[in-house]
Amino acid sequence: MKVDSIASAFRLEGTPVTCAPSGNGHINKTFTVTTSTGHRYILQTINHHVFKDVEGLMNNVIAVTAHLHLCNDHDPRRVLTLIPTLDGTYYTKTNDGNYYRMFEYVENSVCLEQATTENDFFQSAVAFGEFQNQLADFPADTLVETIPHFHDTIDRYRLFRDALHQNLAGRADSCRKEIEFALEREEEAGKMVRMLQAGKLPLRVTHNDTKLNNVMLDAETRTPLCVIDLDTVMPGLAGNDFGDSIRFGASTASEDERDLSKVHFSLPLYRAYAKGFLGACGKTLTRNEIDTLPLGAKLMTLECGVRFLTDHLNGDTYFSIQRENQNLDRCRTQFKLVSEMEEQWEDMARVIREIVKEL
Repeated sequence: MKVDSIASAFRLEGTPVTCAPSGNGHINKTFTVTTSTGHRYILQTINHHVFKDVEGLMNNVIAVTAHLHLCNDHDPRRVLTLIPTLDGTYYTKTNDGNYYRMFEYVENSVCLEQATTENDFFQSAVAFGEFQNQLADFPADTLVETIPHFHDTIDRYRLFRDALHQNLAGRADSCRKEIEFALEREEEAGKMVRMLQAGKLPLRVTHNDTKLNNVMLDAETRTPLCVIDLDTVMPGLAGNDFGDSIRFGASTASEDERDLSKVHFSLPLYRAYAKGFLGACGKTLTRNEIDTLPLGAKLMTLECGVRFLTDHLNGDTYFSIQRENQNLDRCRTQFKLVSEMEEQWEDMARVIREIVKEL
């Protein structure tokens, strides 16, 4: 079935004229649809191989965007707007078994793959902080887990130990240093999960993919408009969202950099993000949540490194690779960042304390 004919299943202003691929997402295919009236929309597949509960996922998106719209009635660009199908639902399934949904196109916006300035990173923090703040009163336990155990660090280590025991690719002997690094930090890795289980951290609505390219910025002012890519929105910990941003955005090198001398944890970028994030949601978070933000940064980085290492041991069955040992390279960059965070641990905590005093 042609993509432009699929667009006709939705309630559009006008009829579809063009349908062109858009963005560079790895999970869902995205298209920009332009109609005869000049109106633009985003048409997107839903990868039902990654997200097996499509109905649950879309119920999450519907509920969360409806709540956010109540908080942002002055500018329609501030929240993704779902377009209903002709029969009143918000997604459609085609005869070939694929699922599609449609959003309003966010006009006069820009999406950055990398921060060109410290301010870009700060603005992404404001966006994710506002997202957290506006959903603070949303009942997180009503959402489904679109990827079960996604940031369950205890379960991630279980999978890592299984991979180490099985050693399917016969690689364990060649990465003993990385294996020992991970195992030495296993107890600490589960700390925030145990705090949640003990009621010391609240369950929040979390985005779980808080990278800069999941924020739409105003094309002129470079200030945040809305958060996109809501497929991984589910119950979680605020510190994990904060931490995933730091893991990705406060590094001085690419995720698969082989020259570890180029990989550093940037305290200035960490400060910029923390200032934007806490400025937007600091008064909503509990004391424990604020205190564990540095830990969230470390544990999300550690978790990601463990996931890369697990996949390397399993023979690269989850993360796609373009060269031999790429997942091991990815693991090493994450562990280098963890090491530098540990070296700057007191500074990281002090940054949070200083920002909180300014709130």
